[in-house]
Amino acid sequence: MIYLQLFLSYLKIGFFGFGGGYAMISLIYNEVVVQNGWLTAAELADVAAISQMTPGPIAINCATYVGFEVTGNVWGSLLATIAVCLPSLSLMMLATHFYLRLRGNKHFEGTIAGMMPMMIGLILSSALMLFGVETFIDWKSWVIFLGCFVASVRKVNPIVLILLSAVVGIIIYI
Repeated sequence: MIYLQLFLSYLKIGFFGFGGGYAMISLIYNEVVVQNGWLTAAELADVAAISQMTPGPIAINCATYVGFEVTGNVWGSLLATIAVCLPSLSLMMLATHFYLRLRGNKHFEGTIAGMMPMMIGLILSSALMLFGVETFIDWKSWVIFLGCFVASVRKVNPIVLILLSAVVGIIIYI
């Protein structure tokens, strides 16, 4: 039963999570924390942070971790990962077929342009969800956040920011 529930949850995330990883976090949060209680909000924030640092899309990395966490084995990881990827693969094959036929159509181009503000709104919504008492545990975490924010605005390399944040976190919290 847990395997079916895991598969259906990540299939839903895969079908309805448009806009990439950040935009999908709100849907992942709803399925993993609110609906099924597999992780707490703080655990999901940690998973999202780690998924952001590891190669690959956030949604796939989250699915792999949550699948293992829920089932306790690699089969759960594989199942959740396949479930979250299956809709994208199917839809991309279908979309490519239609894109090649509709390319240059003014109605199609207008639809795509109209979806852009929605994607920005979903990303902003995800960012706001990650701001909370459980994720920013003390003033030190706010200092790290603000330092990274200022550095990213000044175009500091994201890999450098990730490594520096890890070092600062180890120094401060261990």
